[in-house]
Amino acid sequence: MLRVRHRYLTVVQSWDPGQVVLVGEGRKYQTRKASFDFLSEEQKHSIEAIAIDIWDPYLKAVKECCPETGMVFDPFPMVKAFGRVIDQVRTLEYHQATSEGKEVIRGSKYLLLKNKANLSPDEKPRLQTRLELNQNLTTLYILKDLLKKLWQYRYPAWARKALDEWCSMALESQIGPVINFAKMLKRYAYGILNHCRFPIHTSRWEGINNKIKVIKRKAYGFHDVEYFSLIIRDSFARSN
Repeated sequence: MLRVRHRYLTVVQSWDPGQVVLVGEGRKYQTRKASFDFLSEEQKHSIEAIAIDIWDPYLKAVKECCPETGMVFDPFPMVKAFGRVIDQVRTLEYHQATSEGKEVIRGSKYLLLKNKANLSPDEKPRLQTRLELNQNLTTLYILKDLLKKLWQYRYPAWARKALDEWCSMALESQIGPVINFAKMLKRYAYGILNHCRFPIHTSRWEGINNKIKVIKRKAYGFHDVEYFSLIIRDSFARSN
């Protein structure tokens, strides 16, 4: 998916050889469904898995057109979404804290979101101090690390066990935004578990999106979306 000002394009790419097979306007069910319309029933049945954004109109189109296909959700959007939960809870904690507590929480946003391995020597003790003085922030930090690990399992049973444990911990936290996230995670658990069978991801889209942005910038933008779509498909056809 690519945002062009206030308009969106849906970009569909084949996993191998990585060719762009569809560029459609908007984030609609009809747009995603159009990517299957030129396929025969045999071709649809041959699709084993699709790496896809968690966007209900897209999911509906795949379920209707390729009901046997495994949908795989990438960890990056999930972790990014939980990052927004962390920031939401951090803000709530700040407003409810005493003056001393506010000093502890202030400046903790990026420390909480950073990967542990990327913390600088002076950031590690600062983060540790904040975690020791605020139980909810500690819970969030632990859940963030455990969330990333859900995509490291290779056996569905173990992944399911880890996911259930994550959701139980989230529910026991009694933190509203975290509980809501856990309910969402359970609802879309199948796309995480499918990663055990089909270790594909959407990171290739970042390369596509970056190249499309370069094409748009060189042309000083496009007002004709249909023409822009043709330029994108032609560019990727020539690059493969």
